[in-house]
Amino acid sequence: MFERLKQFFHAKQAPATPLPELDAAHALGALLVEVAIVDSAYLFEEIEQIDRILAAAYGLKPLAAAKMRAECERLAFATPSIETMAERIRDGVDYEHRLLAVEALWRVVLADGLSDEREDELLELIEGHLGVSPEDADAAADRAAEALEREED
Repeated sequence: MFERLKQFFHAKQAPATPLPELDAAHALGALLVEVAIVDSAYLFEEIEQIDRILAAAYGLKPLAAAKMRAECERLAFATPSIETMAERIRDGVDYEHRLLAVEALWRVVLADGLSDEREDELLELIEGHLGVSPEDADAAADRAAEALEREED
């Protein structure tokens, strides 16, 4: 009996689910999570916006988008740096798609209706690592704000 108890308490933990590959799609998802949590508040509006972005960008149904977001959350906490994630996107997609990534990032930042300096600084850092010009980044931010206004109507 003591042996069985001992085995119970010393049983090996089940291995953790491996992280998905850090491809451009998952890197974008992880960056979306990063900008959502940088202000220490991961709000429903931001989560909902991330799911919408992933669903639209990759043709996913809502449940699949939520699953991908969960994978991206794990990547965001496990990936060594913002630069690594931005590099995957920069090296994996053309400039137009990087602009769409910046617009998506702004949609998450603006989703909760709150302004935070940390979000702005992180987004500026990401834009630089993506190789997006400040003018194009500003235009992407404007398009994101307009898209969110249309969603609210």
